[in-house]
Amino acid sequence: MTQNFSDTPSIDSPPLTHLDAQGQAHMVDVSAKQQTVREAIAVGQVRMRSETLAAIIAGNTPKGDVLATARLAGIMAAKQTAQLIPLCHPLPLHKVEVTLHPDADLPGYRIQALVKTKAETGVEMEALTAVSVTALTLYDMAKALEKAMHIENIHLVSKTGGKSGDYQAGEDGD
Repeated sequence: MTQNFSDTPSIDSPPLTHLDAQGQAHMVDVSAKQQTVREAIAVGQVRMRSETLAAIIAGNTPKGDVLATARLAGIMAAKQTAQLIPLCHPLPLHKVEVTLHPDADLPGYRIQALVKTKAETGVEMEALTAVSVTALTLYDMAKALEKAMHIENIHLVSKTGGKSGDYQAGEDGD
């Protein structure tokens, strides 16, 4: 039985743009939107034992350069987001910057991805994908040292550009 979503009473939230009137998923038409410069920043972290962190910092890992490989994987992932997430638009990315910072207090690595384009839709998913794949690759490259690492707290920090305006984490109750 198919539910007709146009008859569903609305709550105090905007309609879901990726569903048509019959509740079927579809790719949103952004062709009428203005091209603007858009940027998104996402972060996440990989928590590990202090010994694992020290080995990665020292370059003493069985698979080679953990950080360079993870950074490159994150950049590549941002560029492939539309192929990974079904309703994302393929976008011309003008900048993808992935950074990994060791944090002895965690212990582990803090990851940040900044993605920038000039297009009709935003790059939040590209930034989140970059952080996710960077974290997964770091795990893969270091799992011989520790399998109990935790990938945590991946989220959008900010986005600029577009009709919906700017967003900064913490500004709307999150």
